[in-house]
Amino acid sequence: MPSINNPPGALPARFRRQRVLIVGCGDVGSRAAALLRGRVQLIAVTSSADRVPALRAAGLRPLVADLDAPQALRRLAGLGTRVLHLAPPPTASGARDPRTLALVRALRLRSLPAALVYGSTSGVYGDCGGARIDETRPLRPGTARAQRRVDAERSVRWLGRAGVATRILRIPGIYAPDRAGGTPHERLRKGTPVLHSADDVYTNHIHADDLARICVAALWRGGTQRAFHASDDTELKMGDYFDLAADLYGMARPPRIAREAAREQLPASLLSFMGESRRLDNTRLRQELRVRLRHPTVATGLRPDS
Repeated sequence: MPSINNPPGALPARFRRQRVLIVGCGDVGSRAAALLRGRVQLIAVTSSADRVPALRAAGLRPLVADLDAPQALRRLAGLGTRVLHLAPPPTASGARDPRTLALVRALRLRSLPAALVYGSTSGVYGDCGGARIDETRPLRPGTARAQRRVDAERSVRWLGRAGVATRILRIPGIYAPDRAGGTPHERLRKGTPVLHSADDVYTNHIHADDLARICVAALWRGGTQRAFHASDDTELKMGDYFDLAADLYGMARPPRIAREAAREQLPASLLSFMGESRRLDNTRLRQELRVRLRHPTVATGLRPDS
């Protein structure tokens, strides 16, 4: 595969014959597709017929399929020589991800893809007490949302045992100035509190453009049955992250409160992110996928012109 950091305008014929199937072509999938456009054949699976014109205009071959209908996914068998799976689990499926299981079963019906990249979450580790961790850390998901991702990873590894080069990307918080909800502006505007430093947690981040480049690199690079932390080099606690953003945007820093007060003032969905602390080591990302991050820290990535 030619350099992901400096992709050429055209590829030899053997690469143009590659067909990349993108399952879950949202913001990150679309960014990855833009990097691959004109270099491989692109097929995008969407559950909404309304997205077909936009996908076609972006140079992708749209395929409408209901990810929650296993029979419909049988159409995907043999379509892609490489698969980028970014579709999230259903939100109401308990601890299981039937979508990924159905996709894996469908892909096994015909000629197997050479590689499958799955976008998981760093939440599969649960709370690590602020420790720096690598990909060998045992998975201890603390929420049903993270349990569904662990279940999806198991399904992906099952495909790996069938001979597919499977790579799992454990993704932290995704941000980008041009991504919907991709900056802290709204929370800063509302003045949503953050925790006092003594109670605060480490969070991890990745710029959406860098994540797209990681996805593309993983389609061709890395060992099989391999997990990677798709995270930048930032080491900040959550409150410090919002302080930095406020300073960059010329906004007021958020108020700090104790954890006890947070339990009374903040919704459970937000509190869940304040209950897990870890620092992701991205050595594998740099050494094995050979991706050089364009935004190694949020200090540059959060700028409006980044």
